[in-house]
Amino acid sequence: MKRKFFTPLKVGILVATIAYFLFTLHAMFTISWIGEWEGLPEPLATWIFVTDVAAGVFLVFRFIASFIATSTAILYFAKKGLAQTTTNKLLRVVLVFEGLYWIGLLPSGIWGLLPSSGTFSTSLLLSTGIPCTVASIGIPTAIFMLVYKLNPNKPQKEPIKWALIAGTLYVVAFWLNNSGMWLITMMNSGIGYVTNSAVYMTSYISTLAGLLALALFTAYFAKKSIGTQQVTDLKLKTVGGIITALGVYFLWNYLAWIFFGGWNEWYAWFLGHNLDLWMLTLPLVGLPLLFVNQKERAPKNSG
Repeated sequence: MKRKFFTPLKVGILVATIAYFLFTLHAMFTISWIGEWEGLPEPLATWIFVTDVAAGVFLVFRFIASFIATSTAILYFAKKGLAQTTTNKLLRVVLVFEGLYWIGLLPSGIWGLLPSSGTFSTSLLLSTGIPCTVASIGIPTAIFMLVYKLNPNKPQKEPIKWALIAGTLYVVAFWLNNSGMWLITMMNSGIGYVTNSAVYMTSYISTLAGLLALALFTAYFAKKSIGTQQVTDLKLKTVGGIITALGVYFLWNYLAWIFFGGWNEWYAWFLGHNLDLWMLTLPLVGLPLLFVNQKERAPKNSG
């Protein structure tokens, strides 16, 4: 029986890559940040100038990555397939540019870790120092190792290993970043500001506890699956569950703001400066994986 070319998983990947491109395109041409350091006292002005420029320059790499990823996905559907070697080469290019993008957050991480006026700023440490340092070092390192090991003529064990590590670091970075922003929002506005709103409280708990649980489970799954020889041997339902849960987190917070409103420091970050908001489309990728029947795909034993 001939398999259908158009599947929910393929369509989900196409939608996710288009969202990846459109969100990056919007950020790329949002230039309101230019000059925001003017009139500020030193050394704040210099730090904001350095971090803003670094983030803006390295954003170009993600823009290139998103453009190539979307073009490849559209071309794949238009031609109903691409050569494996071509797909592999384009995937490696996308990964390299995505990895380079994350390096642009390193100046922000350094700024957040350094003492200001002789003392450490707790809010800067939580919102910028720790999350940006982890993301700018851990994620690109794992991605570049994945690219280095990604070779269609070699065993899949090493690429799978580094893909699992990279995926875990993504979730950890999202937990650190979003949790840090919620913590400083609560520190500035008081705990009552959060607990008196069902929407804020749900978002707060789903961020600090929910994303942490997801990060720990992803790390557990990665450790358990680190020796997997082939992609088809991975528990794809579990992979789908992780991807879906991560996407639902972004989708829930976005829809909650649309339907229930509200605005604070956390929402200003999450909706105004979050370049990973495109991940709200990830359930379209994760849900089809939840219904994959790997038994049908597994080769039957003879005898």
